[in-house]
Amino acid sequence: MTDRRLWSYKEIAAHIRVQPDTVRSYRKHGLLPPPDHVEGGKPYWYADTVRAWVASRPGNRGRRDI
Repeated sequence: MTDRRLWSYKEIAAHIRVQPDTVRSYRKHGLLPPPDHVEGGKPYWYADTVRAWVASRPGNRGRRDI
């Protein structure tokens, strides 16, 4: 089953246990995938997009976050 919930910087940050500003910095430096949706100028990503990105991040070391 796919997870089509949209996550903001805040939800991504909570998922990877960093501050939202860190996630913004990742995007600024091209380390975050392109947003799946933009509304009112704010980017959002599908939960599945974020999970796939987390799984492929360098230094992930097989981490199994939900």
